[in-house]
Amino acid sequence: MRIARLAAAALLAASLGAGSALAEDGHAPNPPREKWSFAGMFGSFDQAQLQRGFQVYKEVCANCHSMRLVAFRNLAEPGGPGFTEGQVKALAATYSVKELDDSGAEKERPARPADRFPSPFPNDKAAAAANGGKAPPDFSVLAKARTYERGFPLFVFDALPVTGYSEQGVDYIHALLTGYEEAPKGFTMPDSGYYNKYYPGHVIAMPNPLSDGQITYPKNDKGEPVVPETVQQYSRDVSAFMAWAAEPHMMARKALGLRVILFLIVLAGLLYYVKKQIWKKVGGEVHGLQPELHKTY
Repeated sequence: MRIARLAAAALLAASLGAGSALAEDGHAPNPPREKWSFAGMFGSFDQAQLQRGFQVYKEVCANCHSMRLVAFRNLAEPGGPGFTEGQVKALAATYSVKELDDSGAEKERPARPADRFPSPFPNDKAAAAANGGKAPPDFSVLAKARTYERGFPLFVFDALPVTGYSEQGVDYIHALLTGYEEAPKGFTMPDSGYYNKYYPGHVIAMPNPLSDGQITYPKNDKGEPVVPETVQQYSRDVSAFMAWAAEPHMMARKALGLRVILFLIVLAGLLYYVKKQIWKKVGGEVHGLQPELHKTY
């Protein structure tokens, strides 16, 4: 046991040392692990946070980033931001979408709840031309697409079914939005780039999109913001919203998974009870034949 403990400690120290070496070599450090209300088997989205995150997306991020796989009606579905159908209908009407009429000509009309969020650019080439040669990534599943190397032993614990952790993408987005800094001395920065602590290579083409006081959040009865209007809060809210956008039906999936697990537990108990009853009778019959077998031999 002592040897096993020493070996585990050595592996942990080696993994931590490797992470430090990567950071010193210029590679981006791993984002810090945050606490999210929706993490884990029993986690759930904070409805108020999702509403604030949508506000950040609408006022800031939607100017460059699309969200093509999310429909307006998703905002009113259970487990989401909790907007009413009337609010969703009014929100959709503020957008316009293009479609073909009966003659094949393209025309614009006000968006409906069933429509998906339109892109801020007509196509990817136009998006790239307006953003320094590279189109901004779509927000629909970005929280699931982004991750980072966790190393040993974290990747083992994160894979466990009950205590596992799958919010690396949300951690990365939050760290990226709060990781803008002045470039350190000796670091060569291109004219069209910005230094970011957590971006691979530290040079990112996107300028810092957030600043303190940039977005006005809803106020309480005293006229004070319900949460701080800071970059940290903006980043957490929009990251949570992106986690929901990547999996709008996560709450329904978790609820179904728990019901299935409970059903399987009950079924396993019933099967065990039936097995005991059946083999109890068979065992009694076998024991009853033992005297006859002795007489025969």
